[in-house]
Amino acid sequence: MLLEAGFLSLFLAPSGLHPGLGRKQPPVRAVMFLLLWEWFRIYFQSGVVKLESGDPTWRNLTALYEYYQNGPLPTWIGWYLQHLPHWFHIASAAATLVMELILVWMAFLPGHWKTACFFIVTMWQVVVIATANYAFLNYLVLILAILLLDDAFLRRFLPLRWRDSLDEEAHRTGNAKLGKPPAPDMKANPLTPVTGVDSLTTIRSGLLAAVFTWIFYATVVPFAQMFWRGVPLPAKPVVWLEPFRIANQYGLFAVMTPHRYEIEFQGSNDGQHSEAYPFRYKPQDVRERPRIYAPYQPRFDWNLWFASLGSWQQNAIVPRTEELLLVNDRAMLRLFSGNPFPDAPPRLVRAVLWQYWFSSLEEKRSQDVWWRRQFLGIYAPTLTELPDGSFAIVDDAIVSSPFQP
Repeated sequence: MLLEAGFLSLFLAPSGLHPGLGRKQPPVRAVMFLLLWEWFRIYFQSGVVKLESGDPTWRNLTALYEYYQNGPLPTWIGWYLQHLPHWFHIASAAATLVMELILVWMAFLPGHWKTACFFIVTMWQVVVIATANYAFLNYLVLILAILLLDDAFLRRFLPLRWRDSLDEEAHRTGNAKLGKPPAPDMKANPLTPVTGVDSLTTIRSGLLAAVFTWIFYATVVPFAQMFWRGVPLPAKPVVWLEPFRIANQYGLFAVMTPHRYEIEFQGSNDGQHSEAYPFRYKPQDVRERPRIYAPYQPRFDWNLWFASLGSWQQNAIVPRTEELLLVNDRAMLRLFSGNPFPDAPPRLVRAVLWQYWFSSLEEKRSQDVWWRRQFLGIYAPTLTELPDGSFAIVDDAIVSSPFQP
């Protein structure tokens, strides 16, 4: 998502170190369309995969019953929304499908339809940002939605002196406001040869047209395949562009996560008493309030949430973290908020698995806790460091899969 939007934006921004508002160099309409096309696909394809996945929670509109607590990195606002009545979650799931599958088509309608679409999706994105930490993803989609607003609408929010400056520039440059260069006077010198600069401009325009057409084609093919598996369109252009990740297919929340599991790393010197390594961002201490820190994305905490949905054999990050903690690796320890073994590394390190739920309203009032949790077992083998610097397994894992505690 970021690579596609970033690449296209290279051709949207005006050139020069101080281009001002770019009024002398209007944006390429093809680029603006492709960015809006990306915005549309992020929403619409996400709506399609929700139905195509066969996830019953989207079909019976219960997908948001536990959404706020089971996402990668929840927020305290999500805790409050989680406790709203079921009718609210059913209505939210239905509204999500309506917005992603129907309302986003307003982006291709004229005038006020686009403006209305902007305010609807912006309000929705603000709620998502407030209730879950999805890094830069929602901010990027939020910014792309600005393309739904035309200059006439945005102009009224500019300072008066800027508006006067724009009016003067538009009056002075005439057609430049519409992105049209002044037409050459062919009568004055009809035999004027094409200069080298003109030739380069023509070649550049042709190359850009070819690139933009290629990107559009590479996004249309998978879009069409969502509805027609055997669509008779050449796939080679899509395959050739795939390594660059600038023409993608999207589909968010196709299947909802039904449980929340958390991996915790513990160190011990005697094998009887253990100390947990405190995380910076992901849930651990049941009394700690979930925070809001997006668009920053803590990759370590984020990836551990995904690892908890599978086995440690599928996620090398877990045993590798154990090894680094056994030697008090500084870079590894910086990913935690503290080190329970500051003087010397522990003799043993293990990864355990917990299941988490948001606390109830009564638990929050009486115990001042945001979470409750249940111990499930040892997620990954307990490791120790041998005298030669290698690592050995002391105890094997007793949780083969988080879904089979």
